[in-house]
Amino acid sequence: MEKKRVVIVGAGVSGLTVCKHLLELGCQPTVFEADTMLGGVWARAMASTKLQTPRSMYQYSDFPWPESVTEEFPSHRQVAAYLDAYARHFGVLSCVRFGHRVVGMEYHGVGEQAMAAWEEWAGNGQAFSSGAGEWRLSVADDDGHVEKLVFTFTQTHKADFVVLCIGMFSGVPDIPTFPAGKGPEVFDGHVIHSMDYAKMGTSKAKEMIRGKRVTVVGYMKSALDIAAECAEVNGTAHPCTMVVRTKHWIVLDYSVWGINGKNFTLNRFSELLIHKPGEGLLLSILATLLTPLVTT
Repeated sequence: MEKKRVVIVGAGVSGLTVCKHLLELGCQPTVFEADTMLGGVWARAMASTKLQTPRSMYQYSDFPWPESVTEEFPSHRQVAAYLDAYARHFGVLSCVRFGHRVVGMEYHGVGEQAMAAWEEWAGNGQAFSSGAGEWRLSVADDDGHVEKLVFTFTQTHKADFVVLCIGMFSGVPDIPTFPAGKGPEVFDGHVIHSMDYAKMGTSKAKEMIRGKRVTVVGYMKSALDIAAECAEVNGTAHPCTMVVRTKHWIVLDYSVWGINGKNFTLNRFSELLIHKPGEGLLLSILATLLTPLVTT
């Protein structure tokens, strides 16, 4: 197979495995990673972050976890080490260019009118088409400011094919737009996104929230992790407040008497597991008897 120039944007879980398979196909992959390390979202995470999926279900099919990792839900450091070992084992690491951010890309050699008429990928359903066109990517490097990630345009990189592996959480905070005079600029405290909080590092982040009244807006994974960390640092002296738009059930994946707990919690039966205001004697007895399903 003729070697093809392929660019992969992002050196996270997907970017690494794409590079590995392209090497096996005889391509010439180049991985541009804006950060200074592998792993995508796993590269910079809070100390308390762990897998939410059992270890056996979160691994590459051709690269099992090392025997030294025995935890059912490995920590983010163990995940990052696993990804690094994968990249080194399959020769992916040499393809990665750290501190390089793709800031723009255009397809040259085929006119816009011709591309608009394509009904299939590349006009013929093939990944590399006829070779009439090529991708030109504007790539910026860190200009030596590795920690601050200050990028300066340096080159235009050409490729036959581009694979975007930037995922849902590609380093751009999702911040709502506020009306004039009602945003963070009029707040006397410190406003920070969870993504920036994670990048601060454990010790610096904990020092920032120590002794402070913290409000967390949101109720998903990062919000819960930060709220738990606030509770650990400040205890009851300065309780953390969570502002939630939509109520959620926190469903644990556990087994009771050989039956998966989700069979109970993902239906109306779950209402019988907890005590409720104004409940009668029968409902109170049922909630008491079914307590093991909640606490196990």
